Amino acid sequence: MNASREWAVNCSILFTDLPLLERPAAAKDAGFDAVEFWWPWPGVPVPSASEEDAFCQAIEDAGVRLIGLNLYAGDMPAGERGVLSDPARAAEFRASVDVTVRIAERTGVRAFNALYGQRLGGVAASEQDRVAVRNLAFAARKVGAFGGTLLIEPLARGLNGAYPLETAADAMAVVERARAAGAANVKLLFDTFHLVSNGDDVEKAAREHAADIGHVQIADAPGRGRPGTGGIDFGALFALLDEIGYRGRIALEYADPRPDFAWMENHRT
Repeated sequence: MNASREWAVNCSILFTDLPLLERPAAAKDAGFDAVEFWWPWPGVPVPSASEEDAFCQAIEDAGVRLIGLNLYAGDMPAGERGVLSDPARAAEFRASVDVTVRIAERTGVRAFNALYGQRLGGVAASEQDRVAVRNLAFAARKVGAFGGTLLIEPLARGLNGAYPLETAADAMAVVERARAAGAANVKLLFDTFHLVSNGDDVEKAAREHAADIGHVQIADAPGRGRPGTGGIDFGALFALLDEIGYRGRIALEYADPRPDFAWMENHRT
């Protein structure tokens, strides 16, 4: 693999032939020193103490850094994509933030993806947006106490239900509302698959929001496979990220039943 660029592996979508807690070690064996995860307990905002400990211990035992973690997002396998904007689930979300803080204290993770949540029938969009900002401000204070950053992500249309954030501009509107509410530590999660799938102009978005990009995830589009399986020019993308001054990790968040990282040799800095 290419050691000159800072990579991370999303262990919720890669190495899926293994149990979740064996994946950090698989990432280490593949040559990576950093991993990220979606919320490890779908539909469970507060896992048991033993489950929480086992997750952190698996990362420690593997000798990798946890550099990204999704905040509790409901039951993602069942189709949910966040509870941030659901007025009926504010207590559930806030309870999960305490778990996030404990994981951060133990692992050192500092970047947290806050999935917005889908539009709900019978609840005004304006009310959902108000609740989302309040929950973002709450979570931002909690993680900001130790230097953490919240991330807001657009998701691909047609694959994620009535998720209202589809473009970088959509996500940045939420970022700005959160900042206006006092949550200065909220940034954009720049995911190539979701942006390209929705027809966003990736180069324009990257240049326009360069100072606001808190994290980058990659997958090719269409298909959400590894680079080279779709139509994205990753050589041009990486050059663009270098040009705009992005110096953070690039996380591999793509599906690959038999993980093959040979493509990385073509993208040395």
